[in-house]
Amino acid sequence: MTTLLSLVRHGETDWNLRRRIQGLTDIPLNDTGREQARAAGRLLARRSWDLVYTSPLSRALETAQIIAGELGLPEPVLLPAVVERDYGEAEGLDFDEIERRYPGRGSIPGQETREQVRDRVLPALRALAVEHEDAAVLVVSHGGAIRAALTAVDPGQSHGVIRNGSIHSFQVTAGELRLLAFDDPLEASPATAHDLDEQNAVEAREEGVA
Repeated sequence: MTTLLSLVRHGETDWNLRRRIQGLTDIPLNDTGREQARAAGRLLARRSWDLVYTSPLSRALETAQIIAGELGLPEPVLLPAVVERDYGEAEGLDFDEIERRYPGRGSIPGQETREQVRDRVLPALRALAVEHEDAAVLVVSHGGAIRAALTAVDPGQSHGVIRNGSIHSFQVTAGELRLLAFDDPLEASPATAHDLDEQNAVEAREEGVA
């Protein structure tokens, strides 16, 4: 069975606007971020969804609540494993301040490694797919966490900027994630997990393995 899993980056905060590193610092959405969440909800309404999970940080939680409201879905379920990367002593700094304090951006005290982020995010996504087979699931998360998933699933690719409110869709089959669309317009991708299963069967037959 196949799960359709789409990761949504939370809407804008004032720290995003000022290019400050947030990490685990709990900064709320600003008005632009709330509108981005509503726009994401309207876009997501082109497809049918079963439920919404979210990072517990308020910028993600409010984004998820707005999206769930747009889609008529229940209150989002908290998923701590998809929280943002812990940037340690870099949190609260802007990019110029980071460069002055940590030239070349070597080791920053207290900062979570990209591998550590990957090693908590991917198992959580796989577990969701097992729990919700043949479903379409939304997960509202953060730029660093989404980047970790993209890099692991689609290595060697330059995916560009993960915009606030953007949507990134994956297929999960037998625990394996495959990227369907970066910054998904929700127009060309299959509409349901059932459609993905049908598509996989056709591809397998064409390859002579089904």
